[in-house]
Amino acid sequence: MKRRRLSFTALPLLLAATAVRAQPVTGPANPNRAALEQTFREQSAKVAQKRLGLSDAQLAQLVQSNARFAPQQNQLVVEERETRRRLRVEMTAGDQVNQQHVSALLDSALRLQKQRIALVEAEQKDLARFLTPVQRAGYLSLQAQVRRRAQELARANATQGQALGQRQGTGLGRRPAVKRR
Repeated sequence: MKRRRLSFTALPLLLAATAVRAQPVTGPANPNRAALEQTFREQSAKVAQKRLGLSDAQLAQLVQSNARFAPQQNQLVVEERETRRRLRVEMTAGDQVNQQHVSALLDSALRLQKQRIALVEAEQKDLARFLTPVQRAGYLSLQAQVRRRAQELARANATQGQALGQRQGTGLGRRPAVKRR
């Protein structure tokens, strides 16, 4: 039970450094959002420090490193999500599938995967300046945990949104009409 609780505590840990950050937030704007985000970042930093055994100086450098890599990571996530969405749409076109478009989307997906690998390598090189190899490995593990949990939450939210839209007849969760080529 303690390990389970710890993994949920670690959930917010590295959101700033993972693709999860690029997920759009839906719903009404919270007027206290900035304060909540600041509290969230501070708590996440404490968890990271404890789990990885970071000194205050290491933690400060980790926060700076995350800030440097986050914009590129966010952009990659957006592009990957859109590429997958477009590929799904194209693949459901049945006999109307545009082979050239699918080929271009596959090429784009591969290019984005290469960019992600290059970004992870650059991030690891940066982290190696101030983290030990064991801390870096722990950090990678925490990032993977966060991504898995965020994907679970996103799937649960999508399922919940679809069910809500169907119950209320709002159209939420319905697939948009797709223009066939």
